[in-house]
Amino acid sequence: MTFLPELTKWLSAPEPDTFPYDAVLDEFHRVGKHFVADDLLTDLAEVRSVLPGLTGPAADRLLLERFLAIALDKWDGCYDYQTYLGLSLLQLPTVDYPPETAHPARDRLVVHLVLDALRFERDVLDGSTDLLPEMRPARSVAAKRFRLGLRVIRPAAGRIGWPGAGLSGLSGGSGPAEPAEPADAVRRLSAAAAVDLDPIEQRALRLSVLPVWVAHDEYMFIRVLQSFEATFGLLAAQLRGAVAAVAGNRPEEAVRLLALSEVALRESAPLFSLLATMQVESFRTFREWTEGASAIQSRNYKAVESLCRVPDGPRLDAVAYREVPDIRQRVLDGQPSLEETVNAARAAGRLGPEALGGLLRAMGSFAATLQQWRQTHYRIAVRMLGTRTGTGYTEGTPYLDEVRRIPVFRSVDPAIRPGQDGPP
Repeated sequence: MTFLPELTKWLSAPEPDTFPYDAVLDEFHRVGKHFVADDLLTDLAEVRSVLPGLTGPAADRLLLERFLAIALDKWDGCYDYQTYLGLSLLQLPTVDYPPETAHPARDRLVVHLVLDALRFERDVLDGSTDLLPEMRPARSVAAKRFRLGLRVIRPAAGRIGWPGAGLSGLSGGSGPAEPAEPADAVRRLSAAAAVDLDPIEQRALRLSVLPVWVAHDEYMFIRVLQSFEATFGLLAAQLRGAVAAVAGNRPEEAVRLLALSEVALRESAPLFSLLATMQVESFRTFREWTEGASAIQSRNYKAVESLCRVPDGPRLDAVAYREVPDIRQRVLDGQPSLEETVNAARAAGRLGPEALGGLLRAMGSFAATLQQWRQTHYRIAVRMLGTRTGTGYTEGTPYLDEVRRIPVFRSVDPAIRPGQDGPP
């Protein structure tokens, strides 16, 4: 007999597409991943043991395999930032994506992630869910989250051309107009989202939220971090494209990709404001059970950093890169960075004064925006953590203080613009 009757029935005739995800997910959500009963984890380990012998559609098998790896990460002793955020379940753009593919992939994913966070807030207000019931924020906080989340969604949704009335008052780029009733806009957009995802994608999106406890704010926290991961995946793909463009004597293409990367970073700024709506007490409570998972393990962030310029030796050898061995190996294998590629093209006389000036200005502007992002990240961490140590082998805010000072490029001064410190 298994912990859940649904698992007993499934194990008697196991098929990947009939796995009782809802029953398992409900139990994880009822207590939080950190507190799931060992009996259930034992049963899930048994499910994993029979998985290699199952047949059925490859997509269904892959989904179950990835979900089990995430659900059993603490049981297996391999819990980290990737599994905490369920990143293998999401179609994240990565450094290896072609830039023209990465951009719509990022936009679509960010729209769905942020909208799902807003849907959760709406369902709580409507009284239609009892998910994560502890430490609910005031109703006014939900209204603020609607406005901030819709601000993130607006330009991305416009670019991917979502049809229907759900976009009324949202499209039109980064202008100041806001929907009169943000909660209603969330409802309309949720209807558009329901038809945009296929069944596998819908299920994967739901499975990618496994909070460690039952605090309300952790839902939004996870979705915001996933959205940042999608954005940095886009940046990595575009920076790799910019490197190839400079190497191929197409500096104007590199400038275009740098400009798009800067726009993506700026559009993501309201995500920091969303994080700032978290209750400090709530964050400090649930993070007690996230030990081992830290943004220091972000592959996409390190890919961006290492594509801008080759990391200095001490940083490459420190825990920041040893926690992302695949990205570290790319650097050790001689992955070209934008800075060294531009310097090589300049030394070889392949860049005229106008082309070189345009590149350096674009690099400086992007560097300023990325440093602004780091500064805002640091400020949020100080607000939430104070002087507490970090998780995942970092030293908390002292580590972030050090990292925010690392030059994006050594040969280019960031085009810092006064009065642009980012959101609080």
